[in-house]
Amino acid sequence: MTERPQSVNAKEPIKRSVSENGIVMDSDEQRSLDKHKERQKNSANRLKRKNTMTQEEGSRKLTLNKPRRKLKKDLIPNPEVFHKIDTHAINTGRELRIRKIFSVRAITQTITEGASSDLDKLRAIWIWLCHYIEYDVHGLLGLSKKTVSAEEVISTGRAVCAGYSNVCSQMCREAGIECREVLGYSKGLGYEYGHSFRNAKSDHSWNAVCLDGQWYLLDACWGAGTVDIDKRAFTKKYNEFYFLTDPEIFITEHYPEEEKWQLLESLITIEEFEKMVNKGSNFYKLNLTLIHPKQYLIVTENGEATVSMTFPQLVHFSYDIFQLSGKNRQKVSNSMGFFTSTQHSMKLRLMPPNPGMYELRLFAGAENTSRTLDWICSFQLKCPSPKTSEELPENPHNCWGLQPDSMSLGLEPCNFGNDIISLESGSFTVVLKTTRPLKVVGELSHKNLDDTLAEKCLAIQTEPNQITCNVLCPYYGFYRLSVFVKDWTKEGGLKNAGNFLLNCTAGAVNLNELFPSGLTSFCGPGIQTLEAGLFEFSHTQPLVDTQHGKCDITFQNRQDIDLFCKLFKEPGDGPASQTTLSNHILFTHSGSKVTISISLPGSGIYKLGLYGNTSLKQAYPLLCDYILKNTSVNRWPPFPRMYGSWKKGCVLFEPREGRLEASSWVTFRVQVPEARKVCVEGDKSVDLQLNESGVWEGKAFTGRGPELHLMAKLSETPNNTMMFLMTFSVVEPEHNKGSPAHMH
Repeated sequence: MTERPQSVNAKEPIKRSVSENGIVMDSDEQRSLDKHKERQKNSANRLKRKNTMTQEEGSRKLTLNKPRRKLKKDLIPNPEVFHKIDTHAINTGRELRIRKIFSVRAITQTITEGASSDLDKLRAIWIWLCHYIEYDVHGLLGLSKKTVSAEEVISTGRAVCAGYSNVCSQMCREAGIECREVLGYSKGLGYEYGHSFRNAKSDHSWNAVCLDGQWYLLDACWGAGTVDIDKRAFTKKYNEFYFLTDPEIFITEHYPEEEKWQLLESLITIEEFEKMVNKGSNFYKLNLTLIHPKQYLIVTENGEATVSMTFPQLVHFSYDIFQLSGKNRQKVSNSMGFFTSTQHSMKLRLMPPNPGMYELRLFAGAENTSRTLDWICSFQLKCPSPKTSEELPENPHNCWGLQPDSMSLGLEPCNFGNDIISLESGSFTVVLKTTRPLKVVGELSHKNLDDTLAEKCLAIQTEPNQITCNVLCPYYGFYRLSVFVKDWTKEGGLKNAGNFLLNCTAGAVNLNELFPSGLTSFCGPGIQTLEAGLFEFSHTQPLVDTQHGKCDITFQNRQDIDLFCKLFKEPGDGPASQTTLSNHILFTHSGSKVTISISLPGSGIYKLGLYGNTSLKQAYPLLCDYILKNTSVNRWPPFPRMYGSWKKGCVLFEPREGRLEASSWVTFRVQVPEARKVCVEGDKSVDLQLNESGVWEGKAFTGRGPELHLMAKLSETPNNTMMFLMTFSVVEPEHNKGSPAHMH
């Protein structure tokens, strides 16, 4: 039996079946094999004399028969058509074994009872072989005598490949089906790429059967299961693939000693067979088509090589790479591969970091199955001279660019990320269009970035129809940007939707100019602000370059929710107190229009968080963050400190600064809805007058301070109590600081 890979987790070693090639045989075994070959020779002679074959058929080449042979998909559109036959063969086979009936004739007659055609009879024989004969692992390893004869195989329930083919041949004869045992070579555990079958003994046997005058191929040994040679154990795992496999596919793994049993229109040589890519049954079950390469050996050009395939339905892939040194095989990082995949195609670019020989193993699985992937094919890679470039970063999510199932996750198709993205600037933006609102989390990695620093290099804006990832690169080299999404309204975990490989080659960003820490995916206006009823933002992007350290952000608050803001700067990089920073923000409400005025105390990068009292469970959740950049040397003073009585509709026209010069006259102009009296309290109290435009105005003397208070008597306030609206600091002029106080 030759090696057939079984379903494995792509992260684990492949558990494979074994090959009989190269096993030392004793004299009895050699005589048995010689007898078996003689029987084959006699059978071939009898084949020519069969009445079922005319003189013309005897003289023609078998390959001329090929155009009339049905393909497997036409002969067997669906294996379910054999459900009744399969069930009968399995159930009666169990009863016969319990009754210890081991006669070829009795078993064949019983399991084929009710079969109306040769195909149905053959199917019953095939199913019985695959389900009631186990591979003789101990016999293969020389730990016991091999079971080859039909009598031994049936009574012990064990066989090597010759035992399977021998019993199949005898049971077919009992059923009146013309069948031949075929000796040949196979690609299994005993086979390695580069190994030559020329002048070697055959290592495998299978069967050819004649149905309706046409010859077909089957391998019950490979259809029965797999062998873990390390554990010396056989695992039953029925494989429909090897029942009447089309010759064009069968030849990729089986090469007969007699060329006629290739059953091909154009025969291939043993050398061509050796060069063929080693493909497993799962390759064909997934309807994969190998575009490049056509042979197992790939040689890099300019340090690169590619593998590409197409397929009719979505397929998931993974791969393992091993560096070869003599008989040693050492697994290497998958980062030497750049893998991309779409709904119908895949491409793997291979860029070995070192010269030498490598082995590539590919795994795949259908979309609707579990993520346990099966081996599909293998290659050898020869790298005479590697690229002189930095090794690619690890990608735990395997696929670069959008994941092939990203459309089902809510992302629109795009070609972005299907190649390495070269950046000539340390600032980059990735925009992904979406088909519905999504929740998003991003992840940025680089060999020099720790988690804390990586957090300050990524700002994500989540809008109803797109995701925008703003990336900063403080180091040169490769970055991996991974995006995870889920539906906005659904519970559950996020899924990886895409991974983008960025290569920063110039213009790296200074570490002091990164984003503030603590950013969420609500940078800039987006889904969160829309749900809160906020529209028509003056600044639709999260990144704001202030003009000389000042800016106004406006928007419409149509649901009239309560709002407040927080201004943040990294500790040690600005004012010591968060309270002090908060005084650099001034809210102004004019109907549904809201204006947030910002006056920054110095240069640097700031975070402005906008919060609102919405219907969400959390009180005043974050609605969005803005990132403010100030390159100006100006150090703007704070706004006056506001109190709870400064409500919607209140507008401060003058003075806008929260620090007033001592011993000076200051004009006050303010709008306070429903106020019956507004005054300024300091050394003296000054009542402001209400003009025709509804603005309270007047002049007040600051005196020596230390504060001036803007106060109002509101209609809703009981007992005519004056309420604090704002407080202004009174400071000495800069030129008077440190000089003696003036005499009065």
